[in-house]
Amino acid sequence: MTDRLIYLPLGGAGEIGMNAYVYGYGAPGKERLIVVDLGVTFPDMDSTPGVDLILPDIAWLEARKAQIEGIFITHAHEDHVGAIGHYWERLGAPVYARAFTANIARRKLDEHGHPASVVKVVGVYPEVITCGPLKVSYLPISHSIPESAGLLIDTPEGRVLHSGDFKIDETPIVGDPWNEALWEEVSKDGVKALICDSTNVFSRDAGRSEASIGDAIADMMKQAGGMVVATTFASNIARLKTLAMAAQKADRSVVLLGRAMRRMVEAATEVGILTGFPPVVSPEDALNMPRENVMLLVTGSQGERRAASAQLAQGSYLGLKLKDGDTFLFSSKTIPGNERGVIRIMNQLSELGVDVIDDAGGKYHVSGHANRPDLQRLHQIVKPQILIPMHGEHRHLREHVKLGGESGLAGIVAVNGMMIDLSGNRATVAEYIETGRTYLDGSVQVGAMDGIVRDRIRMALNGHMIVTLIIDENDEPLGDPWVETSGLAETGRNNAALVEVVEQDLSQFINRANAKTLRDDVKLEKELKTIARRSAQGEIGKKPEVTVIVSRLGA
Repeated sequence: MTDRLIYLPLGGAGEIGMNAYVYGYGAPGKERLIVVDLGVTFPDMDSTPGVDLILPDIAWLEARKAQIEGIFITHAHEDHVGAIGHYWERLGAPVYARAFTANIARRKLDEHGHPASVVKVVGVYPEVITCGPLKVSYLPISHSIPESAGLLIDTPEGRVLHSGDFKIDETPIVGDPWNEALWEEVSKDGVKALICDSTNVFSRDAGRSEASIGDAIADMMKQAGGMVVATTFASNIARLKTLAMAAQKADRSVVLLGRAMRRMVEAATEVGILTGFPPVVSPEDALNMPRENVMLLVTGSQGERRAASAQLAQGSYLGLKLKDGDTFLFSSKTIPGNERGVIRIMNQLSELGVDVIDDAGGKYHVSGHANRPDLQRLHQIVKPQILIPMHGEHRHLREHVKLGGESGLAGIVAVNGMMIDLSGNRATVAEYIETGRTYLDGSVQVGAMDGIVRDRIRMALNGHMIVTLIIDENDEPLGDPWVETSGLAETGRNNAALVEVVEQDLSQFINRANAKTLRDDVKLEKELKTIARRSAQGEIGKKPEVTVIVSRLGA
């Protein structure tokens, strides 16, 4: 049986977030595998109410646990490392990462009771990690978090480059600058496939450096009259330093608010990549300082309900309150899907008299992803035989293939679950793997198809009703059914109590039901549920979710 080289996205291809990619080489079904990133995405109240996190479905990987040589984390963003603590035990392979990312990964493993020793700190190219037939090296690259990396994967079928999340930034403030000579060197002898970030493929202007925004932020802080609050991704260490240095120039002391903010600064300082960060003051000390000498650096740039931004907007956080004349800066881009939460916080801040500055004009934020001209630049350097876009919604992937075509590159749109065979001279679809999502619901992982979230949505939309009926030892009703409701109007169109109307309709059915029906729990439950929903529909125009409880005495 002929060996093959495969690429399989399990998350992150056809969506932005929840990245999980697999590479393998060997006989079909027996390939030795490596996993690149294990990330999460975040729920919303419309489609996943009550869910804490959304993780990729790794059932295919778990079934091939013995074939996995290693797990490689490209950087420490949640959508690339957030699932490592939840999934490591099910995969069991060593985890490789650069020092800062390893620090974050170890913390996540520790939170779930897994040994931190499974994380191996690795250096960058030309250091090589041998994983069976695959040889892997980390390629430093600039992004919005320190020590980001692409991967060089040497295989018996040729060299593959996995870009990771990246931008072209020669002055990133913190982290690795763009090193064009390195990418030219690893590409000079030919690259079979480039698997490439697609996030900003529709942004037609060249990307800007992190160093380009510091002065503008400092000027804004100098001109602001009251307290200044700034929010951004806690993982964007370079932006945290840019904001803190701007505050220092404006004679403002820095206060860190939010667990993630403090954790990231601590981790970056521990591994030595964050230096020159101004001293911070405690929230308690800030209460005794003039407002015009304080800058709060807070979590919650995406409208998260429990983050520091949301709590400040609702009144106060750790004793700190915003007032008329204060300024709140969103130094971040709103991820699609989070707009409603961000706008809610902006309006709450406005009601407090706070001046809100977003980044619609690009003055106080630069993206961590390569724009269209920068993607073209990487294409021209690497000159891959095959271009496979990743990290993007379907429209991003498709547009990226078109962009590569403008330079004569052959490309393929590969979405989650599409196994691509990279053997030979062209990419072909080898198999379709069933993929999906796993929900972290409280402390339990549930499948997207288990129906739990679906039922929760139905209850949220239509309310819930419990019907209880007691049957005695002779299979006779012991009184009438009674009804309890939740999330439903108390009275309907006839100005009668909804519960009483439904109970009347149920009682009429029970009084005329024959003995056979009363002995059959399945049929009895079905009829009671149908009548309750029909009765509620007639009264309030809603068909609630109905739970029927039939209790039999002596059963």
